[in-house]
Amino acid sequence: MDSTLLRRLARPVLLTAVGLFFLFPFVWVLLMSFMTNQDILRSTPTLAFSPTLENYAALIAGQLRTDVGMLPSDYMRNLWNSLLLSGASVLLSLLLGVPAAYAFARFRFRLGEDIAFMLLSFRFAPPILVLLPLQLYFQEIGLYDTYAGLIWVYQLITLPLILWIVRGYFEDISPDIENAYRLDGHSWIKGFFRIAIPLARPGIAAAGLLAFIFAWNNFVFALILGSSSVQPVTVGALAFITASGIQYGQIAAALMISVLPTAGIALFAQRYLVEGLSLGAVKG
Repeated sequence: MDSTLLRRLARPVLLTAVGLFFLFPFVWVLLMSFMTNQDILRSTPTLAFSPTLENYAALIAGQLRTDVGMLPSDYMRNLWNSLLLSGASVLLSLLLGVPAAYAFARFRFRLGEDIAFMLLSFRFAPPILVLLPLQLYFQEIGLYDTYAGLIWVYQLITLPLILWIVRGYFEDISPDIENAYRLDGHSWIKGFFRIAIPLARPGIAAAGLLAFIFAWNNFVFALILGSSSVQPVTVGALAFITASGIQYGQIAAALMISVLPTAGIALFAQRYLVEGLSLGAVKG
């Protein structure tokens, strides 16, 4: 009886300790966002400091606070660029990838697996491999330093991910459900929109969320193929490294702000991620 009680008490304690261990970097960055550079650069780190909102205020006002004065900052524009580029890239990939995933899952055609693997191989190749030809082509056709050009390039990140994750969900859905729906006289297109997509919604939500995170975190494509007017926060963060020093407090504040969109989308999509009750509804 004592050992059972000990295990019951030890489990939440261990889970709490592990959670605190992994959350400590996030909590420390959160605390740094309310510190000045002087507090952060103390020889002995301490939790005894006077909180300040100067870092957040400087970001929102577009002013980078340095030791030699104020410099202009485009962080909020970079944040908007990240939202636009990541959101538009994922929406385009969903429009293209979900029907393609359904086709690969339901139909067998010549070179189908080869085409699917070729699309997946785009994720294997390092971005630096395609950057030079892409930059030359974009300059020729007028897509360099444009939102449309970056959204197009981001398909190398988002489309293969959505295609392969959603394909797996479609393969887990028994085709008997769709066949029974079509026996009532409905076309396969109606079956796709009214049966397949609702049943695969958890997979589509998970794939869209992961694709958004990967697109949000991209650095190399935006650095090479765009200027500051279209660059996201991952590239815009370089502005915090100035000749007068590194503004750690404002970097921490920028990190906390940049986490909010992905965290909000994850919380919103959470209810869809656990909605796989209908998968496997028909057993063979």
